[in-house]
Amino acid sequence: MEIGLVSCTKSKLDEAAKPRDLYMASNLFEKKRRFVEANHDTWYILSAKHHLLDPNGPLIEPYDDTLSGARVAKRREWSQTVYKQLQEQNLLSHSFVIHAGKDYYGELLPLLDQENVDYRIPTEGLGIGEKLAWYNKQIQESR
Repeated sequence: MEIGLVSCTKSKLDEAAKPRDLYMASNLFEKKRRFVEANHDTWYILSAKHHLLDPNGPLIEPYDDTLSGARVAKRREWSQTVYKQLQEQNLLSHSFVIHAGKDYYGELLPLLDQENVDYRIPTEGLGIGEKLAWYNKQIQESR
């Protein structure tokens, strides 16, 4: 099974919503969501505040937390929590495709490597505009 991991975004709706909808104010999140829903068996959201979120989970309120620019210690602690959640949900035997920036996966990868978890990061090293172009191209080609 291939699982997409999509990072949260700064832009959010102004009211509580299901995780899959809360971040739809962001064009990049909307593109990532369309891509993962069409190309992966399932997907989860990497939330700076809530860690690993089921996109169909209960309503959550908008929040301002981010891992962008956060200290290594905070990102490491966050990654350990996400890793434990993946473990508890028996997801580590699956393959991951990470749709997130380095602040969201940099400290998580060593934990995945310890377990020989298969993962890839298709937009690694791309800027925001390049990522948007990549998702647009992938969505166009899948039509």
